[in-house]
Amino acid sequence: MKVRAVAKDIGISPQKARLVIDMVRGKKIDEALTILDFSPTPTAKAVAKLIKSAAANAENNFQMSPAELRITEIYADPGHTLKRFRPQSRGRASPILKRSSNITVFVTEEEG
Repeated sequence: MKVRAVAKDIGISPQKARLVIDMVRGKKIDEALTILDFSPTPTAKAVAKLIKSAAANAENNFQMSPAELRITEIYADPGHTLKRFRPQSRGRASPILKRSSNITVFVTEEEG
């Protein structure tokens, strides 16, 4: 059984989030959290919080053991984009796109 947790509109671009997410895909929960603890990016803190949430969902809702959980799927999709403008020379404006991402993680219990 897959257990899911979703974090929506995290203020990190999906491109930067995918760099951190790729480090923990397929790892056990404990190992993934250890990797994220030593990662210097702010993205790692948000991803670690989401993984802990997925583990808590599995434990409380489906009575799975957190020690046997493995991250099977994790991905970052684009969320809302805030559009801002920066003034340029000669009265022009150039856009600033403040991107956000929706991060989804699935965990399953390992057999044996």
